[in-house]
Amino acid sequence: MVYRGPASCEGCPEAVARVLETSKYVFDVAYVGPGEAMQLDAASLERATLYAQPGGPDGVDEAVEAIGDEAIEAVRKFVSGGGRYLGFCMGAFLADDPGFDLIEGRTLAYTERPHAKVKNDEDTVTPVIWRGKKRLMYFQSGAAIQYKSSEKSAEVLARYPNGDIAAAVSDFGRGRVGIVGPHPEADKSWYDSEDLRYPGATDDLAQDLLETTMERR
Repeated sequence: MVYRGPASCEGCPEAVARVLETSKYVFDVAYVGPGEAMQLDAASLERATLYAQPGGPDGVDEAVEAIGDEAIEAVRKFVSGGGRYLGFCMGAFLADDPGFDLIEGRTLAYTERPHAKVKNDEDTVTPVIWRGKKRLMYFQSGAAIQYKSSEKSAEVLARYPNGDIAAAVSDFGRGRVGIVGPHPEADKSWYDSEDLRYPGATDDLAQDLLETTMERR
Protein backbone atom coordinates (compact mmCIF):
# COMPACT_ATOMS: atom_id res chain seq x y z
CA MET A 1 0.00 0.00 0.00
CA VAL A 2 1.33 3.43 -0.98
CA TYR A 3 0.09 6.63 0.63
CA ARG A 4 -1.24 9.25 -1.78
CA GLY A 5 -2.69 12.45 -0.37
CA PRO A 6 -1.81 15.86 1.10
CA ALA A 7 1.21 14.44 2.97
CA SER A 8 2.79 13.40 -0.37
CA CYS A 9 4.12 15.42 -3.30
CA GLU A 10 3.01 15.27 -6.92
CA GLY A 11 4.47 12.23 -8.65
CA CYS A 12 6.08 10.81 -5.52
CA PRO A 13 3.54 8.03 -4.78
CA GLU A 14 3.64 6.89 -8.40
CA ALA A 15 7.45 6.75 -8.36
CA VAL A 16 7.38 4.55 -5.25
CA ALA A 17 4.68 2.37 -6.80
CA ARG A 18 6.93 1.83 -9.84
CA VAL A 19 9.71 0.58 -7.53
CA LEU A 20 7.31 -1.91 -5.94
CA GLU A 21 5.68 -3.09 -9.16
CA THR A 22 9.02 -3.67 -10.92
CA SER A 23 10.64 -5.46 -7.98
CA LYS A 24 11.22 -9.18 -7.79
CA TYR A 25 8.16 -9.34 -5.54
CA VAL A 26 5.90 -7.94 -8.29
CA PHE A 27 3.69 -6.19 -5.72
CA ASP A 28 0.06 -5.45 -6.41
CA VAL A 29 -0.02 -1.77 -5.42
CA ALA A 30 -3.03 -0.01 -3.91
CA TYR A 31 -3.03 3.70 -3.11
CA VAL A 32 -4.43 4.74 0.25
CA GLY A 33 -5.38 8.20 1.46
CA PRO A 34 -8.25 10.64 1.97
CA GLY A 35 -9.02 10.94 -1.75
CA GLU A 36 -8.56 7.25 -2.59
CA ALA A 37 -11.02 4.38 -2.73
CA MET A 38 -9.10 2.71 0.09
CA GLN A 39 -8.45 4.56 3.33
CA LEU A 40 -5.38 4.22 5.54
CA ASP A 41 -6.72 2.30 8.53
CA ALA A 42 -6.34 -0.98 10.39
CA ALA A 43 -8.85 -2.80 8.21
CA SER A 44 -7.02 -1.91 4.99
CA LEU A 45 -3.62 -2.76 6.44
CA GLU A 46 -4.82 -6.29 7.28
CA ARG A 47 -4.53 -6.98 3.55
CA ALA A 48 -1.05 -5.46 3.19
CA THR A 49 2.49 -6.80 3.17
CA LEU A 50 4.20 -3.41 3.00
CA TYR A 51 3.20 0.19 3.61
CA ALA A 52 5.15 2.91 1.78
CA GLN A 53 5.27 6.59 2.68
CA PRO A 54 6.61 8.65 -0.25
CA GLY A 55 8.16 12.09 -0.33
CA GLY A 56 6.00 15.06 0.55
CA PRO A 57 5.90 18.80 1.12
CA ASP A 58 8.11 20.33 3.80
CA GLY A 59 6.62 20.23 7.28
CA VAL A 60 6.47 17.09 9.39
CA ASP A 61 3.78 18.45 11.72
CA GLU A 62 1.55 19.25 8.74
CA ALA A 63 2.09 15.75 7.34
CA VAL A 64 1.22 14.15 10.68
CA GLU A 65 -1.98 16.20 10.86
CA ALA A 66 -2.90 15.27 7.29
CA ILE A 67 -2.43 11.54 7.93
CA GLY A 68 -4.26 11.59 11.25
CA ASP A 69 -3.67 9.97 14.64
CA GLU A 70 -5.78 6.86 13.99
CA ALA A 71 -4.00 6.08 10.73
CA ILE A 72 -0.60 6.64 12.33
CA GLU A 73 -1.42 4.23 15.15
CA ALA A 74 -2.73 1.68 12.64
CA VAL A 75 0.55 1.78 10.70
CA ARG A 76 2.57 1.45 13.90
CA LYS A 77 0.64 -1.66 14.94
CA PHE A 78 0.90 -3.06 11.41
CA VAL A 79 4.71 -2.82 11.41
CA SER A 80 5.05 -4.06 14.98
CA GLY A 81 3.00 -7.12 14.04
CA GLY A 82 5.31 -8.06 11.17
CA GLY A 83 4.54 -5.60 8.37
CA ARG A 84 7.12 -3.66 6.41
CA TYR A 85 7.49 0.14 6.27
CA LEU A 86 9.28 1.91 3.44
CA GLY A 87 9.90 5.65 3.76
CA PHE A 88 11.40 8.03 1.19
CA CYS A 89 12.47 11.57 2.20
CA MET A 90 9.37 12.79 4.11
CA GLY A 91 8.61 9.13 4.70
CA ALA A 92 11.96 8.88 6.49
CA PHE A 93 11.17 11.88 8.69
CA LEU A 94 7.78 10.34 9.51
CA ALA A 95 9.42 7.16 10.79
CA ASP A 96 10.47 9.32 13.77
CA ASP A 97 8.31 10.94 16.45
CA PRO A 98 6.25 13.02 15.62
CA GLY A 99 5.14 10.51 13.06
CA PHE A 100 4.87 6.74 13.17
CA ASP A 101 7.61 6.44 15.83
CA LEU A 102 9.18 3.33 14.30
CA ILE A 103 12.89 3.84 14.96
CA GLU A 104 15.11 3.90 18.04
CA GLY A 105 16.69 7.19 17.12
CA ARG A 106 15.82 10.33 15.23
CA THR A 107 15.78 11.87 11.79
CA LEU A 108 17.37 15.27 11.25
CA ALA A 109 17.53 17.72 8.35
CA TYR A 110 20.74 16.87 6.49
CA THR A 111 21.06 20.46 5.26
CA GLU A 112 21.52 21.58 8.88
CA ARG A 113 24.12 18.96 9.76
CA PRO A 114 27.84 19.76 10.20
CA HIS A 115 29.83 19.56 6.95
CA ALA A 116 26.75 18.81 4.86
CA LYS A 117 27.34 19.15 1.11
CA VAL A 118 23.87 20.68 0.66
CA LYS A 119 22.99 23.79 2.66
CA ASN A 120 19.60 24.82 1.23
CA ASP A 121 16.19 23.39 0.33
CA GLU A 122 16.57 23.59 -3.44
CA ASP A 123 16.26 20.44 -5.55
CA THR A 124 19.74 19.19 -6.33
CA VAL A 125 21.97 16.14 -6.79
CA THR A 126 24.04 14.89 -3.88
CA PRO A 127 26.70 12.19 -3.57
CA VAL A 128 26.17 9.30 -1.18
CA ILE A 129 28.32 6.31 -0.36
CA TRP A 130 26.02 3.31 -0.91
CA ARG A 131 27.50 0.01 0.26
CA GLY A 132 30.98 1.42 -0.22
CA LYS A 133 30.47 2.97 -3.66
CA LYS A 134 29.92 6.63 -4.51
CA ARG A 135 26.58 7.30 -6.20
CA LEU A 136 24.80 10.51 -7.19
CA MET A 137 21.16 10.87 -6.25
CA TYR A 138 18.25 13.31 -6.42
CA PHE A 139 17.88 15.24 -3.16
CA GLN A 140 15.53 17.83 -1.71
CA SER A 141 15.47 18.57 2.02
CA GLY A 142 16.12 14.94 2.92
CA ALA A 143 16.76 13.33 6.29
CA ALA A 144 19.94 12.27 8.03
CA ILE A 145 19.32 9.29 10.32
CA GLN A 146 20.76 8.85 13.81
CA TYR A 147 20.25 5.66 15.79
CA LYS A 148 20.74 5.32 19.52
CA SER A 149 23.82 3.43 20.61
CA SER A 150 21.56 0.64 21.85
CA GLU A 151 20.09 0.10 18.36
CA LYS A 152 21.72 -3.15 17.26
CA SER A 153 19.41 -4.22 14.44
CA ALA A 154 20.04 -1.25 12.12
CA GLU A 155 21.72 -2.09 8.83
CA VAL A 156 23.29 1.00 7.28
CA LEU A 157 23.07 0.99 3.48
CA ALA A 158 24.34 4.48 2.68
CA ARG A 159 26.00 7.53 4.17
CA TYR A 160 26.35 11.13 3.10
CA PRO A 161 29.91 12.45 2.55
CA ASN A 162 29.95 13.87 6.11
CA GLY A 163 29.32 10.40 7.57
CA ASP A 164 25.65 10.84 8.45
CA ILE A 165 23.39 7.92 7.58
CA ALA A 166 21.42 8.43 4.36
CA ALA A 167 19.67 5.04 4.17
CA ALA A 168 19.18 2.23 6.66
CA VAL A 169 16.92 -0.63 7.68
CA SER A 170 16.03 -1.56 11.25
CA ASP A 171 13.64 -3.82 13.15
CA PHE A 172 10.47 -2.67 14.87
CA GLY A 173 8.70 -5.38 16.80
CA ARG A 174 8.32 -8.25 14.33
CA GLY A 175 8.45 -5.88 11.35
CA ARG A 176 11.11 -4.00 9.40
CA VAL A 177 11.59 -0.31 8.65
CA GLY A 178 13.53 0.89 5.60
CA ILE A 179 14.12 4.62 5.21
CA VAL A 180 16.15 6.86 2.92
CA GLY A 181 16.77 10.62 2.93
CA PRO A 182 17.46 11.21 -0.79
CA HIS A 183 15.33 9.90 -3.68
CA PRO A 184 16.61 6.68 -5.28
CA GLU A 185 13.12 6.24 -6.79
CA ALA A 186 13.53 9.39 -8.93
CA ASP A 187 13.62 8.79 -12.68
CA LYS A 188 15.09 11.03 -15.39
CA SER A 189 11.97 13.21 -15.56
CA TRP A 190 12.64 14.46 -12.03
CA TYR A 191 16.07 15.75 -13.03
CA ASP A 192 14.81 17.22 -16.30
CA SER A 193 12.04 19.16 -14.56
CA GLU A 194 14.61 20.93 -12.36
CA ASP A 195 17.28 21.32 -15.08
CA LEU A 196 19.61 19.00 -13.19
CA ARG A 197 22.24 16.84 -14.82
CA TYR A 198 21.00 13.24 -14.89
CA PRO A 199 23.60 10.98 -13.20
CA GLY A 200 22.02 7.75 -14.41
CA ALA A 201 19.37 5.45 -12.98
CA THR A 202 19.34 4.70 -9.24
CA ASP A 203 16.64 2.04 -9.45
CA ASP A 204 19.11 -0.54 -8.17
CA LEU A 205 19.49 1.43 -4.93
CA ALA A 206 15.74 1.67 -4.44
CA GLN A 207 15.50 -2.08 -4.99
CA ASP A 208 18.33 -2.71 -2.52
CA LEU A 209 16.47 -0.71 0.12
CA LEU A 210 13.26 -2.61 -0.61
CA GLU A 211 14.85 -6.06 -0.56
CA THR A 212 16.74 -5.35 2.66
CA THR A 213 13.48 -4.19 4.24
CA MET A 214 11.59 -7.28 3.09
CA GLU A 215 14.20 -9.87 4.04
CA ARG A 216 15.07 -10.02 7.71
CA ARG A 217 18.75 -10.68 8.43
